Amino acid sequence: MALQVIRRDLHAHPELAFCETRTADVVARELAELGIETHRGLATTGVIGVLRAGRSERAIGLRADMDALPMNEANSFAHRSVFEGHMHGCGHDGHTAMLLGAARLLAASRDFDGAVYLIFQPAEESRGGARVMIEEGLFERFPMEAIYGMHNWPGLPAGQFAVHAGPVMAGTDRFDIRIQGVGGHAAMPHLAVDAIHAGAALVQAVQSIVARSLDPFDSAVVSVTRFHAGDTYNVLPDHAELSGTLRSFSEEVRQKALARLTELCAGVEAAFGVKINFSARTDSYPPTLNTASEAARCVQAAAAVVGRENVRTDERPSMGAEDFACYLQHKPGAYIWIGNDPVEGERSNGLHHPAYDFNDDILPIGAAYWVELVQHVLGRSVQSDW
Repeated sequence: MALQVIRRDLHAHPELAFCETRTADVVARELAELGIETHRGLATTGVIGVLRAGRSERAIGLRADMDALPMNEANSFAHRSVFEGHMHGCGHDGHTAMLLGAARLLAASRDFDGAVYLIFQPAEESRGGARVMIEEGLFERFPMEAIYGMHNWPGLPAGQFAVHAGPVMAGTDRFDIRIQGVGGHAAMPHLAVDAIHAGAALVQAVQSIVARSLDPFDSAVVSVTRFHAGDTYNVLPDHAELSGTLRSFSEEVRQKALARLTELCAGVEAAFGVKINFSARTDSYPPTLNTASEAARCVQAAAAVVGRENVRTDERPSMGAEDFACYLQHKPGAYIWIGNDPVEGERSNGLHHPAYDFNDDILPIGAAYWVELVQHVLGRSVQSDW
């Protein structure tokens, strides 16, 4: 089956985190038809293909994510989502298809020396599927020296790659704040303790963290994204709830910003006579930090496919987060971007946009890159005893 057909079939049938049963069936079927050793069930719906060639005991992992987003699709083409409220708005359908394309090429040639683990991961979108795979024994069951990932990137033209030596995606912490005041009549605020007033002051104060508490050369973003309080016009509510995210590229900056958030909550609590409970989620994603030697290998592999002039090493990192970072806390590796924009110069819709679609023209480019990377890292095959 053509890669475009597979990709569009996956796009039409998106599945959310840890529910990628049909997607996993498609992947497992394709691997089985290629005669590739296949393992299922890791992190519920994960699929691992194992390819071996030559005599070496070396091994690397290649990862593609499979899950979709809980959002409605605005496209009208034939392969639009058939499930209301589910959409492949981030291109994971394309990532899966590209790795399947690489599996075909690698299985046909076996022109490498060692083992390649084809990792089809569930639940990248905010559910931490990578962390679950690690906890369930990914690296023990499939020992590898390094792991590599790839994501399509709107804003980068098709036929180009971007590779970072060091930070590529930010770490993200999600936080929740509950402000407890005393409710009352809107006409008599002096008899109440206004949680909304305190919350508004806190939102303003939070903006000072990046502007006044962090080194200007340290990148970070703190955003309050939810503020809920009250249900009617003439009642001052007794509580307010705020939520948001903190994004940064280093543990030092992360800890300093979290400490300032805690201090600001204590200050507003004292100033406004409210009680504030601040909590940061423990399932946050760390920064995605490529290791330099693995990033250099990615540059060389990408250059073999599209030419060195089309491999960008000066792109700014993104403040978006990616759970591939969890793998990089355990193994060396690199996560790169492949251009998704049409070569004519038009910009594709951004990731998570309701009218986003993966660019099918880059499917063979991505598959070829994976093959080049395998051969570059593991080397060409020698006489095999497998």
